[in-house]
Amino acid sequence: MRTDQTVAPAATASAAPAPGGAPVRFDTKIAVLLREDLEPWQRLNVTAFLVSGLGTVSPEVVGEPYADADGVAYLPMFRQPVLVFEGTKELMAAAHGRALSRSLPSAVFTSDLFATGNDRDNRAAVRAVATDRLDLVGLAVHGPRNAVDKVLKGARMHP
Repeated sequence: MRTDQTVAPAATASAAPAPGGAPVRFDTKIAVLLREDLEPWQRLNVTAFLVSGLGTVSPEVVGEPYADADGVAYLPMFRQPVLVFEGTKELMAAAHGRALSRSLPSAVFTSDLFATGNDRDNRAAVRAVATDRLDLVGLAVHGPRNAVDKVLKGARMHP
């Protein structure tokens, strides 16, 4: 993950919800791109790891805490959907380059991380490989809708 990124502007709904429950559209998008050859358990694991970093650098994507009718408190979650896409190894590399060129907050998951067991070793595994040689299996990005759409050009929605 890049550490020299600027925090994206606050995510706002572009319009108030219309009467009758029309959907709210957000000015920003949270998206995860997964390599298409991952096993199902890997897809879930990679997605969870990738999105965990977004709220720390873009706190505006996190909503208010939840509580049930009995007053039991629950953690806050993202206030907008996370869209999950898939693509080839080549598409992963291209999307990564486009995310970097647009300075979008992003998180990466490389194939090397499947062989590590802790955060220190994860960071060391990424640090050991040059940017253009990372064997990416997952990428999460957050930013203006149109910029994220351009990063994900060619990707398809996860089935």
